[in-house]
Amino acid sequence: MVFWTEEQLRSIDRMLNPRSIAVVGASPKGGYGARLLNAVLKCKQRVRIYPVNPNYTEIAGVKSYPGVSELPEAPDLVGIVVPYHRVLDVLQESHRKGAGAAVVISAGFAERGVAARLELQHKVGAFARASGLRMAGPNCLGLANVKDDIWATASSRTLGGLTGPIGLVCQSGATAFGPFLLRAVDAGIGLSYIVSTGNETDLDFADFARYLLDDPDTRVIAGFVEGFKDVKKFLAVAEMALERAKPIVLIKIGRSESGARAAQSHTAALTGADALYDAVFEQYGVIRVQDYDDLLETAQLLAHQRAPKKPGVAVVSHSGGISSLTADMCGLAGLQLPPLSDQAREGINSIVKEFGWAANPADVTGFSRSDSFPQIMQHMIDEPEVGTLVVASAGAGNQVDQVIELRDRSDKNVAYFWTASRGDQGALAKLKGANVPIFYTPAKLAAGLRSLLDYHARREQRVAAGPTRAPVPTPEQQQMIERLRALGRTALSESESKQVLAAWGVGGTRELLAKSAQAAVEAAKRLGYPVALKVDSPDIAHKSEAGAVRLGLTSAQEVSKAYEEILASALRHAPTAAISGVLVQEMVAAAVEVIVGVSYDPQLGPMLLFGSGGVLVEVYDDVTHRHCPITRAEALEMVAAVKGSKLLRGFRGKPAADIEALADTLVRVSHLAVHLDGMLAELDINPLMVLPAGRGVKAADALIVGSDRANRLYSLNS
Repeated sequence: MVFWTEEQLRSIDRMLNPRSIAVVGASPKGGYGARLLNAVLKCKQRVRIYPVNPNYTEIAGVKSYPGVSELPEAPDLVGIVVPYHRVLDVLQESHRKGAGAAVVISAGFAERGVAARLELQHKVGAFARASGLRMAGPNCLGLANVKDDIWATASSRTLGGLTGPIGLVCQSGATAFGPFLLRAVDAGIGLSYIVSTGNETDLDFADFARYLLDDPDTRVIAGFVEGFKDVKKFLAVAEMALERAKPIVLIKIGRSESGARAAQSHTAALTGADALYDAVFEQYGVIRVQDYDDLLETAQLLAHQRAPKKPGVAVVSHSGGISSLTADMCGLAGLQLPPLSDQAREGINSIVKEFGWAANPADVTGFSRSDSFPQIMQHMIDEPEVGTLVVASAGAGNQVDQVIELRDRSDKNVAYFWTASRGDQGALAKLKGANVPIFYTPAKLAAGLRSLLDYHARREQRVAAGPTRAPVPTPEQQQMIERLRALGRTALSESESKQVLAAWGVGGTRELLAKSAQAAVEAAKRLGYPVALKVDSPDIAHKSEAGAVRLGLTSAQEVSKAYEEILASALRHAPTAAISGVLVQEMVAAAVEVIVGVSYDPQLGPMLLFGSGGVLVEVYDDVTHRHCPITRAEALEMVAAVKGSKLLRGFRGKPAADIEALADTLVRVSHLAVHLDGMLAELDINPLMVLPAGRGVKAADALIVGSDRANRLYSLNS
């Protein structure tokens, strides 16, 4: 699927790198029109500026024009600050003039929660896409080319001097030009671009992120997202970013129910289930953070640090308490602090003598501000299992120069945990100027280092596996898809569900469908005792609750009695249910029960679930998710992620289960989910029985629920 064209990327380029800007709605009286004009006038020596307002012949000493059509040239960028009902007219006039792109500051669209305004927003977006005059907004604060000091924003803040390799794309303009910008300046963290996308009726976060992938001056893409308009497009850009080693660091609103409601009311954005977003972000190497400082500090770390040569972290400080707390936070984040070798410990002890503590973490007391500190740091960073050295201190003496010098000559990473005043204008300013990654709390430091490790591990895995794509359906699968296209009811029976699974190579238990008690007895004799009996009906999803399941039957008498009881219970539970018969199934012994499922999130699409079977999945919510399709490596990751995987590896003398077959099954189910996207609402295999190693898996029960968007299906059994 093609999400971006060359014309679209060129339009974004003209938007972010304009040589001429028209401000429609420019005003000398204050407000957004005045702020936008004042901001762009600061670069008037390099960019041609055209105020547009029919009520003035001159604004701020610059000639004003009555309309875009009267401008002496087609502007690269049109900034629009007019009442909402005039926006479409201005866009149409700008298109006729040949303008390159637009940024719509004007508000009053879908965020108002009024149907007519939403309809108008759709018309504006449709015109932008059809005409090729691509736009940011509406309801945004504009954008800034920070590296070239061009601020096309209606924000009152236009702060230069913070050029750097981080591109910031933010749905909320007040957030972009408020806390993010101010904190970036305070922290000395440089940006390449700032883009506020607002209601995203045309261009959205993924479009600007795609542009930034091609920008040589941007090494990290930082984002603040309230909701995704097109998750498939976002996943495509996330996959490209991982391939190109350009990390995406993101704050995604919607962790809580109240946060999700706020996102909907603010920009009419939709939010999906938050746990699923966490899973998708992890799968595609997107680093999710919690707050403004997290985003900026983590982005700075990723922009200026290499992939760690080793996962180990070494911590050195002037204080035992500081070093211990830092080590504690690193440990909680799952980071390794390898013990020092005898050589390193002896080398440090030869410097500190009886003072301090030569270990990892190290407390070197006043030697942290001595001429011997470079030797101490060298001993620690040279340790074979160490990939990152953390200096947790206050920059006394020549320490900062020593840290910068080590960072510049080492092939390992160096980060700094600053323990003194954030207002320091000496040592701290020097660290910022040298782009040494700085953290101000040990917890954020540990989280940042964890993100760095996880990102590069994920990227290495993805690059090795190649793009994740579902194969083309086989002829048997295509035939099943065609049969399902005629779906006329929202659920399939268990036997029908297993037929679908079988087409994708997921085997079930040996079973026979019986339509009488005598047929059930004959089926049990053929299968061999013990057996299980279950009602087979598309209208009874939860057979146990309906009293329509019997397990461990060992005789013909038990089977005959169970058959009659199951039918009676099923009809009491659902008198109008369509019942095709009773399934007689083998009982699977010596297997580990797990659950495999697929759900279709309205934003994310098909999501695969894997979890422990039995009570573990319900009591402990012992599940993990991935977006479909998955690779085999990701399938093995899913298995390892659940607590119940101990049972699969062999527990208390029991044999190890067939994890290899389980991983293959997860991959096949993920392919099924992609092939049937839009046709199914959900799929459950519960339980999937994982037999001992080498013996495979069997679906003991299955349920497929069709999407109400699909058409008629008569019966897969007919």
